[in-house]
Amino acid sequence: MKNLCYISLLLFGMLGHAQTALYNSGNIRIHNQGQLGFHTDLINDAAFDENVGLAGFYGNDQIYVSGAFVPTFYDMEIANPTGVLLQTGINNLNNTNFIVGDFLTFKNQTDVSYTFLQDAFYTGDSDLSQVDGYAAVTGQSSFTFPVGDGVQLRPLILRSESENPVAKCAYFFENAGSPTSISESFDPAIKSKVLGGVSGTEFWRLQGSVPSTIEISWNERSDIAALTDDVTTIMVAGWSKAENQWVALSPAGGTGDLTVGFVASDSFIPDDYEAITFATLDVPEDFLDLENYIVSANGDGINDILMIPELLELSPNNHLRIYNRYGSLVFDQVNYTDQFKGYSNVDNFVIDREQGLPSDVYFYIVSMDDLGLSFQGFLYLTR
Repeated sequence: MKNLCYISLLLFGMLGHAQTALYNSGNIRIHNQGQLGFHTDLINDAAFDENVGLAGFYGNDQIYVSGAFVPTFYDMEIANPTGVLLQTGINNLNNTNFIVGDFLTFKNQTDVSYTFLQDAFYTGDSDLSQVDGYAAVTGQSSFTFPVGDGVQLRPLILRSESENPVAKCAYFFENAGSPTSISESFDPAIKSKVLGGVSGTEFWRLQGSVPSTIEISWNERSDIAALTDDVTTIMVAGWSKAENQWVALSPAGGTGDLTVGFVASDSFIPDDYEAITFATLDVPEDFLDLENYIVSANGDGINDILMIPELLELSPNNHLRIYNRYGSLVFDQVNYTDQFKGYSNVDNFVIDREQGLPSDVYFYIVSMDDLGLSFQGFLYLTR
């Protein structure tokens, strides 16, 4: 560790936390090659954002950072086993060196975070040193959040389609149905039909407005064996704000074993979901074979349209193809809802197209992209 200039100024009581504090009212700056070590609290009540040296938090007593302004440091370092509690955030311009101890935030206050700015990165994150609370990133499209619960590092890997104006993440080693650190709850029993089980052991909260994919990993403490004995059924699930339930954010297909592994999501907008965790695919056996369907396109209001309720409910991202008995494609629809009414919508040669397809037996293939499943069957068209 580098030799630092340790500064301790003025005596303040902070919300019942009695120890000396460095009070910045606008006359402190870390110059090039400068080094400032904190063994005391920081009360930052003025701009503290033109720093180019190293700022470190050291000692054995927990340090508080508070004040009206968020300080911005160039290089950061933490070597304090009891941690640094952020009552106001910290911005990092360049590198954060995690040695020992955590940057802590209150998990019910999403506006306070340890924020990595556009070119910022970090080293040394581990079970001994992480962000226990909200870590944030600005101006970056790919980032691994060094978050955990103070006992284990539980990172979330974010890959976005473009740079994030801001994205935030926190990890909770708590049952999402009855968390202790936030007032909201997300009952694992309230879920879409495609989900067999939802983890009650841990979850992440992720904020961001840019379409993104994520990767999350499990370890022995995640208790994946309580969910499934087959890692290929593991998927990412999110608590949908629109649906107020857990929904699938990826096809099934975890990698690893029941002790250690990871799973990746499809693209989604983080702000549309309250929480993220592991779930399993559980499609009942009687659903695995879609039915053979009858369409009587005669205008009597009964079976005039091909309806496949499972597509709307379980896999809005789908692809339906219908073929005649000779193998010619007569209907092709991405994200099918209720478009087939007995008429062809493709350019293949179809006799008397305006009269509709003739009464006959047809063959269909449907892919349920949200589930990673495909089915085929017969369609009986009558008039």
